[in-house]
Amino acid sequence: MRHDGLWHPRLLQILSAAGHTDLIVVADPGLPVPPGVETVDLVWRRGEPAFLPVLEAVLGELVVEAAYVAEESPPGFLDELLKNTTRTQRIPHTRLKELTGRARAVVRTGEATPYANVVLQAGVPF
Repeated sequence: MRHDGLWHPRLLQILSAAGHTDLIVVADPGLPVPPGVETVDLVWRRGEPAFLPVLEAVLGELVVEAAYVAEESPPGFLDELLKNTTRTQRIPHTRLKELTGRARAVVRTGEATPYANVVLQAGVPF
């Protein structure tokens, strides 16, 4: 058993196996997941678990060099959590959904806020 950080075994495996430029999506339950993309479904009821704590836990385990957020999401959405990535880019939601098709995995939360989705691009720690 780990002392701290993420405890979800499959999510830890995915994050630790991510290579440079791999994509990991943290999403609300409504984001469509294309066939062939693994889903780690954490949602167990509306709002649970919330998006921000899940994203914070993922960021604690993954080196992120870029993040993509939908233009349609609220202004300033995720700015504080993503301030340490190399770059954060706002893109049309349709483009975000296209990137989801290339993702290693989609982590579904119970978040009920529209456009609560982020695509994280793995970086390297050196």
